[in-house]
Amino acid sequence: MSTDSAAVAEQKRKGLRVAFAVSVGFTFAVFSGAIVPFLGPLFAAQFLLGSAQPMPLRKTIGAALVILLTGIALMALTILTAEHPLVLLPMLGLVYFSCFVAQSTGKGGPAVFLVLVVAIIVPLLGILNKELASSILFILVSGVLSATVLAWIAHAIFPEPPAQSADGPPPEERPPALGRALANTAILLASVVICLTNDNLNAAAVIPITVASLLGQLDLAASGRAAVGLVIVNLFGGVLASLAYAILDLRPSLFTIFIIVLVAALLLGGRAAAPSKDAPVFAGALTIFLILFGLGVSPLPGSAAESFATRILYVGMALVFTLLFAVLLSPRKSGMKQILA
Repeated sequence: MSTDSAAVAEQKRKGLRVAFAVSVGFTFAVFSGAIVPFLGPLFAAQFLLGSAQPMPLRKTIGAALVILLTGIALMALTILTAEHPLVLLPMLGLVYFSCFVAQSTGKGGPAVFLVLVVAIIVPLLGILNKELASSILFILVSGVLSATVLAWIAHAIFPEPPAQSADGPPPEERPPALGRALANTAILLASVVICLTNDNLNAAAVIPITVASLLGQLDLAASGRAAVGLVIVNLFGGVLASLAYAILDLRPSLFTIFIIVLVAALLLGGRAAAPSKDAPVFAGALTIFLILFGLGVSPLPGSAAESFATRILYVGMALVFTLLFAVLLSPRKSGMKQILA
């Protein structure tokens, strides 16, 4: 088999794993009444896209412990400093900065983005929705455990052939980009502050996760045309979620949810599984789809139908906000010229 054919076959297997794990996990989460039904499928997608091989038990336990310990620490921090934002925000900024530094070196894999998601969700749930504050740890544990099980089952159903058992070369390690990490921290922290001043949790939660996802994809060394294309693809994930919710509204059932998420995961997850520079962009679009559609069917308070258009608008605002401030805060002197090229 040629190298190109082997790469295409591997992409198909990885895409099928993502589609299976996301669609089955999302449908089961809705069936079981999960408060945040997108969390487990989102974690599973990150695990599966991070490697063509199932995560070893030791690495899986390590990633789960990092996520859970981060959640516990942030939950305690939120409870202790909820009334003192001048203490809470710098501590959150320190967590975000550490994650962005790790991302800039190419280390950490999907666990870095998952820690960012946890560091966003925990303060939002703990401050904006007091009723859910006591359930945060259970939500995180359920998300991590379900993601791990889904990933292992997906690998069992769509295994890699023995000849393809070895992963590709490890990610290139780079020196930490402290200036870029500091700029990203300022952008994400600003989006969290915006959310903490907004009483609508369903709408507000979309903003910082979208910002974190886009910051992980954005490369100011690329052309302005590529950056605009990145924003369009991410916004497509939101538009797809809006269309999916409209279809579900016509035929509300678990089977409809399964088919909708399966098609979306095949469309976006298949491209995210490709060994190309565009793959993280489609992974980001899949993230936005899962969050928006998940909030639409979530039992969280609020009218999903009335707020869906608002959440799409928030996604667009978050994308533009991130792109503009990434240009303004870029530590590179030529950042403005590069992004406009």
